[in-house]
Amino acid sequence: MLELILYLALMLITAESFGWLFSRAGQPVVLGQIVGGILLGLAFPPTEEVKDISMIGVLMLLFLAGLESSVEELRKAGKSGFSVAMVGVVVSFVLGFAVAYPFKGFDQALLYGALTTPTSVSLTVRVLMEMGRLKSREGTTVLTAAIVDDILGIIVLTVVISSLLSGRVNPLSIAGILLRVGLFIAIMVFVMPRVLDVLLRKVVRIGFADSTVTLSMAALFGFAYLAEHMNLASILGAYLLGLALSETEFRKPIFEHSRIIAHSVFVPLFFVDVGMNIPVKDLKSAGVFAILFSLVAIASKVIGCGLGALIGGMKTKEALRVGIGMIPRMGVELAMLAIAMKAGIVGSDAYLVIVLMIFLSTLITPPLLKLAFREG
Repeated sequence: MLELILYLALMLITAESFGWLFSRAGQPVVLGQIVGGILLGLAFPPTEEVKDISMIGVLMLLFLAGLESSVEELRKAGKSGFSVAMVGVVVSFVLGFAVAYPFKGFDQALLYGALTTPTSVSLTVRVLMEMGRLKSREGTTVLTAAIVDDILGIIVLTVVISSLLSGRVNPLSIAGILLRVGLFIAIMVFVMPRVLDVLLRKVVRIGFADSTVTLSMAALFGFAYLAEHMNLASILGAYLLGLALSETEFRKPIFEHSRIIAHSVFVPLFFVDVGMNIPVKDLKSAGVFAILFSLVAIASKVIGCGLGALIGGMKTKEALRVGIGMIPRMGVELAMLAIAMKAGIVGSDAYLVIVLMIFLSTLITPPLLKLAFREG
């Protein structure tokens, strides 16, 4: 317990110190937190307890993003967001497969192609929040695309892994995933706003106004667990709950109180933990394939998602911003890779390849986003 308390204290001090330094240098605070985490991780290897606590940060970040959005805004960005996700996933899969095939053969190339498809939007959300651009057309499109992208990425990875294990594609498995996703989104968007509004009104009426935030946090963890239990991403549950609460009259107080909790403690912990979990020492042994695969994975999102944004009716500069915003990878890939490794589909060498991809995509996105949004 004492060791955990020390870790959390060091991580928060590192987050504030490096965030301040990078802010003074004109760089995003989140990049400073990640770099600080990398340096801290060299002296203090991350523990599972710290990782579990810091994961609350990504849930709260996506919850806040949902609160800052609205169903109407997502409807407006729906066409371009869906186009960005669809084209981005297809291009990423094809390019990931193409670069892996000469090195790894057909079966493993399918897996590597699938591992390039998901996007981790938490980093982009944090940077756009810093710049006050989360509610811009590009920010809303990235959020919409990220939801669709996560769903498509999970479906692609699930199909590839189950197909490699069984030797054939199982249509019933794919249909089951699509049904769960559709049902979950429909309930969260069309039913939950009314249910939550009535529930919170009753809580206030009986004299527990301060409990609205507490109950929102309880719901956040509950719906994140439910999404994970349905073999979906927990961040999908967190974002959709925030979106449902954004349609209630309690949106503003819940957002303000949650934002203080999130950005004071849990979000900095999450990004420092991201840095701490990047094995810098192992990266030196990365081969040609690992470097080439990582670069192609980064380029595939810019090209694919940017092209999808153009097809969706966005201008060239807006499309470039969206493409850059969809670069980061973080959690889903490692979770799926762990399943594939456990099943014996791929060896432990794949871990280093994916970690390098995460490392490069994490470090390159914040400065590129800032540059892309610069006027003139």
